[in-house]
Amino acid sequence: MNNSSSNHEVILKGIHLDLTESSNRSPTRRYPDCSHEDRIIRIRVELEHDKTKAKERKFVAKGHIEIHGPSMNASVSSGDCLKSLDELIDKLDRMIRRRSRLRLSKRRHPHRVEIPANLPKV
Repeated sequence: MNNSSSNHEVILKGIHLDLTESSNRSPTRRYPDCSHEDRIIRIRVELEHDKTKAKERKFVAKGHIEIHGPSMNASVSSGDCLKSLDELIDKLDRMIRRRSRLRLSKRRHPHRVEIPANLPKV
């Protein structure tokens, strides 16, 4: 899916399950208000149904955000597919907000760099 209101792409993939219309709409409905980080290239979300796990953890949502700089990954598991997707989106949004806040903080408060050499005074 290509998100038309911003410059990043949202890819939703189902593993061992068929995606419904509501699960297809959920990430694209919530990510356009992600205006605090404009450096996102692509967001990949994978929903996995694992029948071998316990009943309360059989749906796993994995998210991967490709961004200028280090990529961000998160994973959430629960008993409901849409619940795990919503929790994953909230978790990724918190990670993006924290990264943006730290980047602004470092820009506003630069730290002093010590040079281990004797430089002549001008």
